[in-house]
Amino acid sequence: MYLARIAIRLKPSIQDPQGLAIVHALHELGFSSTESVRMGKYAEVKINAPDKAAAEKAAKDMCEKLLVNSVMEVYDLTVEESR
Repeated sequence: MYLARIAIRLKPSIQDPQGLAIVHALHELGFSSTESVRMGKYAEVKINAPDKAAAEKAAKDMCEKLLVNSVMEVYDLTVEESR
């Protein structure tokens, strides 16, 4: 069994209205040193695969076919053995 950890975020060229709203709220709360916030998504997927390479391929395919909108988003993927 393997655990894929996937961090998904907007591409730098895409505006992040949620991040802008959070910056505004942080300033209102007194965190005036905050310059910017970019929000994203995080997913953990348990994969039953014969080896790490197969689990990595499955996780990458999941990202490219469903989890990540490649027009607007990029992702980082790590896979490790899970108990």
